[in-house]
Amino acid sequence: MDILKKARSMLEKYPLCDSCLGRQFALLGYGLSNAERGRAVKTTLFLTAHLRLKEGDEEALKVIRDLASNGFFEPARAFLEKIGQEVPPRPEECYLCCGMTVKVGELASKALEALKDYEFYNFLVGIELPPEIEEREDALRAEFGIEHAEALRNELSREIGKLISKALNVPVEYRKPDILILVRPSEGTVEVQPNPVFIAGRYRKLVRGIPQAKWICTRCGGRGCPRCNWTGKLYPTSISELVCEPVIEAFQGEDAAFHAAGREDIDARMLGPGRPFVVEVKRPRKRKVDLRALEEEINRRAKGMVSVSGLKYVDRDFIRRVKSEKAEKIYEVVVKFDRPVSDEELSRLEEAFSGITIRQRTPLRVLHRRPDKTRIRSVRELKVIKRLGPDVVRIRVRCDGGLYVKELVTGDEGRTRPSISELIRAGAQVLELDVVDVLMEGV
Repeated sequence: MDILKKARSMLEKYPLCDSCLGRQFALLGYGLSNAERGRAVKTTLFLTAHLRLKEGDEEALKVIRDLASNGFFEPARAFLEKIGQEVPPRPEECYLCCGMTVKVGELASKALEALKDYEFYNFLVGIELPPEIEEREDALRAEFGIEHAEALRNELSREIGKLISKALNVPVEYRKPDILILVRPSEGTVEVQPNPVFIAGRYRKLVRGIPQAKWICTRCGGRGCPRCNWTGKLYPTSISELVCEPVIEAFQGEDAAFHAAGREDIDARMLGPGRPFVVEVKRPRKRKVDLRALEEEINRRAKGMVSVSGLKYVDRDFIRRVKSEKAEKIYEVVVKFDRPVSDEELSRLEEAFSGITIRQRTPLRVLHRRPDKTRIRSVRELKVIKRLGPDVVRIRVRCDGGLYVKELVTGDEGRTRPSISELIRAGAQVLELDVVDVLMEGV
């Protein structure tokens, strides 16, 4: 069946606007809108029917009647009136789009109004349609064997996008748009959904006693109670709060998520070049800020507790890199033994723990919030860098990420083996722990 016969069959049964008829042949031709395709097909049907009518084919009059009613085709209506024929009533709306295609300009105007308060450099229009609309279109194509059509949602997205792009001189971006404009044509509504901005850098924690994330008070669930001094949290501040709050303000976001390459204990410092992190700014109204100035503002407000460096723009994929446990870590730990240890013992310790595999069962101190399982980790190198007393030494450990270093020292009642305590054959405790480097290339 050729194009005209298929179009004739569809219009005989269903009222179709220019766009919806033309969309059934969207993959044919080039440089035409679907409305132009549909109008051209209807015009050709009309001219052909008029010619047949002149040649005495009365059946052609039915084609013109269908165009006047189901085709919303005004020339056919005017023709019937001119020759004294009854003009059929117009259907209320198009069978497929229910009048949505004629609202493209109105929906684009609503989108432009909604976008006024947002900074963005590309965008994408998303269309949300009722399921019955898409099911109806699928059924029509199956009924008439349509092979060269496109979806209604594609046409609406493209046509609305073209109007927005022209008005703002901003391109459409399909893979990673700055902002999604969600249009619900059947409801006539537009919702702006800015995608997050991702800022990466490294932080140094210069004092002890600060958690990485905000600790909500477990007694009141964050509502405030005497235990938390009515703050809703167990510690006055956290690294994520000190970093994220200035970032949210700078990008005029609604919230932020803090992603880091592991975390240090509350009583440990993070020194050296710092720990890699990413801040995910949610629903930002701004997308570009002076990162050097932002870095200075974060450090000023942190008042020596935390400092950040190397802020840069990244994408979501960067989070996966940062949160990988493949990164090696370097720690410095001050260890106190329950007896004096000799230089020979310390030399044996260095030799034994350089290039060794550790079997570590989940430590007792975190067992209440971590699954009880055994992890296999490696210690690449252990160096005694300073003796602080007969029974106190400072040790540097280079190891796999995810190794619990405190338990490497103490043995954790045999849950970590081998351990420094086990090898020295003396009780050992951690007096101080610092992370001095997180080794991640390109982060």
